[in-house]
Formats: sequence, structure tokens, C-alpha cells
Amino acid sequence: MDANTLVREWGIITQLLPPDWREQARTTGAFRRGRQIRDPGTLLLLILLHVGAGLSLRQASARAQRIGLATMSDVALLKRLRSSGQWLHALAAGLFASSPFCCPAHAPPGRRIRIVDATNVSEPGSTGTDWRIHYVLQTPSLECDFFEVTDATGGETYTRVPVQPGDIILGDRGYCHREGVAHVVEAQGDVVVRFNAGAFPLLKQDGSRFDPLPALRTLQGHEPREWPVTFAASGRQYPARLCAVRKSEAAAERAKRHIRRIAAKKQKQVRPETLEMAEYIVVLTTLPDDTETAAVLELYRTRWQIELAFKRIKSLFGAGHVPKYDAVSAKAWLHGKLLAVLLIERLSERARLFSPWGFELTAP
Repeated sequence: MDANTLVREWGIITQLLPPDWREQARTTGAFRRGRQIRDPGTLLLLILLHVGAGLSLRQASARAQRIGLATMSDVALLKRLRSSGQWLHALAAGLFASSPFCCPAHAPPGRRIRIVDATNVSEPGSTGTDWRIHYVLQTPSLECDFFEVTDATGGETYTRVPVQPGDIILGDRGYCHREGVAHVVEAQGDVVVRFNAGAFPLLKQDGSRFDPLPALRTLQGHEPREWPVTFAASGRQYPARLCAVRKSEAAAERAKRHIRRIAAKKQKQVRPETLEMAEYIVVLTTLPDDTETAAVLELYRTRWQIELAFKRIKSLFGAGHVPKYDAVSAKAWLHGKLLAVLLIERLSERARLFSPWGFELTAP
């Protein structure tokens, strides 16, 4: 999100927000009086200059003064960001509720669906400091109910996530570790996680080793199938299910090209088994048998679709200045990032139905 474009096309961007976005600024306490900032729109523009366009707080406040938006210090802008967390979350949730990725159609009734992910933050300048943000989003509310900022050594794991009974936590293959999955199960939750064969040895129900590839080769066409398995962690054995479906030929070839490209950059050889595994989508779950195989795969698809909807978040996070020592401002910053991502996605959707004048006409 370019700062100049953000300011120039602000009127078009605000058309994408929920209809009551200005009133929400007042009801959530983000905007109380217009002494330094004259209206909620100006406040949101200032926040997005920082969290969306990647300007530092000082740069954003200087830009605001230069173009006549507001006269305020970077410290004052940080205070405004701190008080706007609830508003930014409400705006992001409103945008997300109208997206096609909102509600998992195959979610077991009465269960809370949560999506865990992590992304890196590279601070600009000479410090070279790298951070990692671990966060959990609920769907369909898009509420960020947990986040943690660590340095670059903080790994992706379910063990850092607080779990409530009944939670279903969706994760990519970076979270497919036995101790992490066991952590969720012990807290009476369940996981739906992309299977990582190299990091997660499986056992048959009789305790012998389970090799996934011979099982996957028995898949017929594109019909999903599952196998009952167990895994060992902390001296205990846990039951699980391995659910899989064969990819289309085109999708499999794309995955193999990606694997070869990454291996070439690292100057490593690709094992034939790795390329063969790329022909399948394989998901490990601890959900009980009353959730069908196809429903498990659809739940994982929900995580993947949201990942696609947030694909631009990586570059947005990389350009940002995360408040590292203040939980309130860090959470507001995170919600602002999510709002910026959703606005970009909505602009991209509008661009597919291109109009010569560049925006959507509203009826009189």
C-alpha cells in the first residue's frame, strides 16, 4: 500500500469499509474529540500511513503535517494507535464477514475454529533486528485472540498457544510437531494440521511404524481417504487420523517446481520421496471419527483460503515498525495490518471488474 496512493485515493478506499465505520470510531473510544484530528477518517488515514504504508510513526506524523491533515507528534500518534485497537478489529471483522472465506462450511457445531500462523518482521535501517509475530485468529469473527512477539529464534509451535476445551486449531506444516499436537490434545482441543512427514513419525495402531507413501499410492482418482494412526509424545501414545487427497496434475507439478527451486537455491538434492509426497494434500487431525474425511480436508482448506486472502500480509509486516514492548499498541498494530490486507484484497476484487473511471459508481 503506497503512501501517496493511500492519500490520493482515500475517498475510494473508504467506500470499501463497513457503512458505520465512522460511528464505530466513537462507540469504541478511538475518536473522542477533534482537537488535533478533526474526524475519524483522518485518524484512520494516519494509522494506515503507519501500519499499512510502512511509514514510521515520525514519518507518518510529518507527512500528515506537510499535507495539512493534522499537526501531532509521533508520540501522540502512538497514543491514538493504542486507543484504536478495538476499532481496527471491528473494521477488519466487518470486511472479513462479507468475504467468501468467512465461514467454514464443514465446522463441527459448537466448536471454536482458530487459525495459528507466524510471520517475520525485518526492521529497516542498520540495526538488522529480526522479529517473529505469532498470532491466532478466530473464524469467522477474525478476532486475534492471541499473539506473541519473539526474536527470530522463536519457532512455530502449538505449545505457545493457550487452548480451551473444544478448540479446533488449524495450522500449516510448520506446526506439525508431536509435542505441539499433544499440547492441544491434553488441553481437550483438536488440531487440523498439514502433515510434515519428516518431522512427525507415525505409528500403526499396533505400535509398528506407519509409512505414509505406500498408503497414499492406493488413492484412486481424487477421492479422499483416511488411515487411523497413532503418535508418541512425552511417553504417551495419542490417536490421530491421516486424511489425504491426490492433487490435480497441474497442482502437483507446481508444487514440484517450487520444491526444486528452493532446493537449487540451497544447493541441495531433492529426495524422490519428497517429490512424490508433493502429489498429495495430506492432513493430520485428532478430530473424532464423526467428522468425515472430506470435512477435515475442507476445514484445512479454510485455513488455506484465508492464507490466500492474507498473502500480502508478509510484505506488509516486513515493511512495518512493530511496537515491541507494548502489548496494547502491538495488538492494535496487528489489527491495523489485517485491515490493510483486507482493503488490498477488496481493491483487487474490484479490479477484476474493471471500470474505465477506476472506481464503483454508487446509486443516487
